[in-house]
Amino acid sequence: MPYITLNNSTKMPVLGLGTWTFDDNLAAESVYTALKNGYRLIDTARYYGNETGVGIGVRKAVNEGICKREDVFITTKIAPFSFENFDALISEANEKLGLGYIDLMLIHQQGPGDKELYRAIERAVQKGIVKTLGISNFYTLIDYERITQGAEILPAVIQNENHLYYQNTALQQALQKDGVIIESYYPLGGREHTKDHLQNKIVAALSKKYQKSPAQIILRWHIQAGYVAIPGASNPDYIAENINIFDFRLTDDEMKQLADLNTGERYENW
Repeated sequence: MPYITLNNSTKMPVLGLGTWTFDDNLAAESVYTALKNGYRLIDTARYYGNETGVGIGVRKAVNEGICKREDVFITTKIAPFSFENFDALISEANEKLGLGYIDLMLIHQQGPGDKELYRAIERAVQKGIVKTLGISNFYTLIDYERITQGAEILPAVIQNENHLYYQNTALQQALQKDGVIIESYYPLGGREHTKDHLQNKIVAALSKKYQKSPAQIILRWHIQAGYVAIPGASNPDYIAENINIFDFRLTDDEMKQLADLNTGERYENW
């Protein structure tokens, strides 16, 4: 698994497993299957309600010697829609995962308590409960500068909707100075739009050329474009397929053809 070095010198796998819509049982099973197939990045969130299951899947793999805890990069998120005790919520997430610490904690999206949540994550980093701070669903430089104003720690990762038809290229370029990485959720378009992406004519032609599935072509584009991608999958065959993208490389012209599919329009509005 290739890794990318974040702006805090932490190494993060470039491809992982998303677990949105999974219950605890499915999360545990899918995470275990992913780790057996070589995944080392797992994404969850408080909102998903499956942090406990993710932790079970990781511990099972660790106990069987498939991987070590320190080799697995666990991401979770908290939404800032109330002025609750965010320090307590971070500790609760850590306890539910049961893995000792959280590799990456994200503000799930913008909201009334996001500045206070940011400060709580900073405190968690200083305590060692969280290793890396990040944000999610921040799409403009203005949004980024607002949340980071007065920050002691800059985000290492911004997890955004990011796919062939909505590419975070401008934000990615603007934040190079801070070493911030864009992580793609909905890398294949999301559950409602996956078919539109997989059946794209350019993707289909590249799939035929490289003898790879359309999903593998798209995920390869994400990695070569400098993004981290976290496709969601529970089917063991798809989990195995999605990670099998490191034995070929798209040409510069092919990368441009795929980049030119960008419409600048998101599917979601959060």
